[in-house]
Amino acid sequence: MSEAAVTLDGWYCLHDFRTINWPAWKTISTEEREQILAEFHSMIYRWNQTEADEKGSHALYSILGQKADFMLMILRPTMEELNDIESAFNKSRLAEFTIPTYSYVSVVELSNYMAGESDEDPYQNPHIRSRLYPTLPKASHVCFYPMDKRRDGDDNWYMLSMEDRRAMMRSHGMIGRSYAGKVKQIITGSVGFDDWEWGVTLFADDVLQFKKLVYEMRFDEVSARFGEFGSFYVGNILDPDHLSRFFHV
Repeated sequence: MSEAAVTLDGWYCLHDFRTINWPAWKTISTEEREQILAEFHSMIYRWNQTEADEKGSHALYSILGQKADFMLMILRPTMEELNDIESAFNKSRLAEFTIPTYSYVSVVELSNYMAGESDEDPYQNPHIRSRLYPTLPKASHVCFYPMDKRRDGDDNWYMLSMEDRRAMMRSHGMIGRSYAGKVKQIITGSVGFDDWEWGVTLFADDVLQFKKLVYEMRFDEVSARFGEFGSFYVGNILDPDHLSRFFHV
């Protein structure tokens, strides 16, 4: 049996994708729409307070294409808190005008492929803690996709030795590092939590960097031989000002 990678696990994560029932939204009065959005703004205000207290984080983006209209990404210390937030939103007036299209449940993850030997408790390392318990960047654009490592004949990631996997992941990681300052990456593990093994969320102010990064990684052996990818979702940030314009009809 090959040696399993040891993971460091941080905040739990929910990606919640929704479409909007625009015909129904148009049938209600402007006053009612404003009341519904005021309730949603109050919810976001509470999330902002949690983020300021460093007890979680969140991001809200509009999504391009027909897969969804917007995405909520929520980070919290426990699954119970994620469940409470999801339930609270589902009970809100705004949720009455949305249709869930996709969701993803995972946990922020770092593996020991890139880690060096150290006697230090990694959870006390400030750099590692900032990656396990991140404040999500309020970048202009987001890209999310789920992925697996292939398990097919000679291209079975889980039958490779730890040494081979670590060497390939080191090369793979160097590509990601070359985009430092251009793309912020949050890796979340979902083995046992959802249908894929990892979720990848990318943030950037230049949306074209998503294409460049993912394309370059396609030529790396980790992706070329062992990468299986789900649907890609790309979108634009919805800050409070954009939110009002987004829901205006």
